[in-house]
Amino acid sequence: MSYFRTAMLLAGMTALFMGVGYLIGGATGATLALLVAAGTNLFAYWNSDRVVLSMHGAQPVDARSAPDLYRLVADLAARANLPMPAVYLMDNPQPNAFATGRNPQNAAVAVTTGLMQQLNRDELAGVIAHELAHVKNHDTLLMTITATIAGAISMVAQFGMFFGGNRSNNGGPGIIGSLAMMILAPLAAMLVQMAISRTREYAADDLGARICGQPMWLASALAKIDNAARQIPNEDAERSPATAHMFIINPLSGRGMDNLFTTHPSTQNRIAALQQLAGQIGGQARATNTVSPRGPSGGAPRTKGPWG
Repeated sequence: MSYFRTAMLLAGMTALFMGVGYLIGGATGATLALLVAAGTNLFAYWNSDRVVLSMHGAQPVDARSAPDLYRLVADLAARANLPMPAVYLMDNPQPNAFATGRNPQNAAVAVTTGLMQQLNRDELAGVIAHELAHVKNHDTLLMTITATIAGAISMVAQFGMFFGGNRSNNGGPGIIGSLAMMILAPLAAMLVQMAISRTREYAADDLGARICGQPMWLASALAKIDNAARQIPNEDAERSPATAHMFIINPLSGRGMDNLFTTHPSTQNRIAALQQLAGQIGGQARATNTVSPRGPSGGAPRTKGPWG
């Protein structure tokens, strides 16, 4: 999906927010809703990275504490023509990763200990490249905005239930309308949020594969992460489900079906797209459990990376 259609979805979410405000308080309510949206997004713009990293217990690492990981991120950031992002490690057995930050100059890439233990170097390179693609595409800011607006819609809808249910004779929605609004408005916001998320995952897969130069590295990683996410719970993500869309694979359920309520596209569909891309750019169109004999910097042949 193009950036234009993504922008239209985001505009639709903002309009939905203002519509909820209008149902509660007329033109004044719509104006207040817009101001709330602006305020929450302003807060998210400056603080979202710290908040999300804190939610998942991410700790910063550097060239001394995690030299292999740090060097890999640096190599791929250089290939992507990006500033070096901050690197974080989450003590979590589920293999997964996400990127955050308001722009490439203030970006962070966070990976779990499970990711480093279960993926080899080539697969890890594919994952890091995918996250750097989110940074390059400015998806980290976009997804933060959609998450904050979705949360604000839910908050305002509940506010309308408590304070607007008795206003049916004065232009308010009434108790029935308030109940419907409380249920349907957050649901609609969630659907728009997920639609945006899924479009950006496909785009990040494509650009990430081009950054690392081997689409099958990422395809292999996605297959492993998806399988593990079905079996290994991510307790931090369960406590903060609003951040699930930020991860490379849904950390909550790991479901593979591309249905209406998943935060991510079908992993099978993503792998198929990467296999097609591999053929187009001359990459290795082999089975997803086979990796390239060379790392992203053209190092010595290897079939097993430093992560075990």
